[in-house]
Amino acid sequence: MIVFISLESSSPGKKRIHHRYDTVIAQELTVPLDYLRSVCGKDGINKVVILKGNRVLFKGDESETVQNVWSCTKSFTSTVLGLLIEEGKCSLDTRVMDFLPGLRENYPYLTFRNLTTMTSGYRAKGDDPALGHGQTSTPFLPDTSPLFEPGKEFRYWDSAMNMFAAAMSKVAGESVEGLFKRKIADQIGMDPEKWDWKDFGEIDGTTVNGGAGNKGRGVFISASEMALFGKLFLNKGNWDGRQIISERWVEEATTPQVRNLIPGDSTPYGFNWWTAGRFPDAPDGTFAALGFNNNNCIVIPEWDMVIVRLGLDGAIDDEKWNTFIKMIGEAETRRNLIAVMGPIDDLDVK
Repeated sequence: MIVFISLESSSPGKKRIHHRYDTVIAQELTVPLDYLRSVCGKDGINKVVILKGNRVLFKGDESETVQNVWSCTKSFTSTVLGLLIEEGKCSLDTRVMDFLPGLRENYPYLTFRNLTTMTSGYRAKGDDPALGHGQTSTPFLPDTSPLFEPGKEFRYWDSAMNMFAAAMSKVAGESVEGLFKRKIADQIGMDPEKWDWKDFGEIDGTTVNGGAGNKGRGVFISASEMALFGKLFLNKGNWDGRQIISERWVEEATTPQVRNLIPGDSTPYGFNWWTAGRFPDAPDGTFAALGFNNNNCIVIPEWDMVIVRLGLDGAIDDEKWNTFIKMIGEAETRRNLIAVMGPIDDLDVK
């Protein structure tokens, strides 16, 4: 069954994209999806969406449900940096203190490159280096003792990501949500009723969205809308022939960057995207936005594929995700992914 979905804008003057998707459930997907259901929690595969090219291969029954995606937020946050760089408002090596003077004394050499690669060393008051990963309730109050000198170590740190979003709001002169909505979400047809970016309120006159995804102040989104975000990156920033975000940014963001700053460090991390090496049996070009509770958006360019799984049911380890991806690969090599088992009615994925 071929479904033509009209995406006429609900906002006057806004032109949104029209896409055609084939609706199929592939026989070869049943085995890997059954495996994923068996190792996940109660949400199973209810919020799974799998795209291949412009086809929807699978769409779970709750794929339109909006929910918190925790650290997947970080990939949205870095995307805003890409937009700001493209607009000429800052660069990767711009010092953050230029926009947040409160960092001048203890973090004078901190750059946006450090923040987007988790090499910042930023520490907020209330952060305990021995516990957690920077989950204080006061992320915008800099501690006088950094974790380390910027660019010297990789350390996954939520306070730094929240400060990152605050700094970009100053650069942009608006919230990161506002910029993302105008430049990305509206352009690729993300339903405004099915995504939201929670905030900490106003700080110095500017609304500051959560950059990390913790404290309930990150991106809330449906699996269907998340799949569109993944599809944009699969397309290297292009949408229906229009370059929404630069191809260069997408390529740099989704390839390992930490090793360029710290010789000998093999952490598979780009600009707030996990990169090749996180899942050993995935193709080399694979990258992913990963969040607590099995919230994942995995992009596999070699297979022209986006896999989204959302949930609120705990976490499974990388080994199980790697097994799932390996099983998808085995199905892909059999070239039977578009073998139709039956139609889905009322498909509403853009």
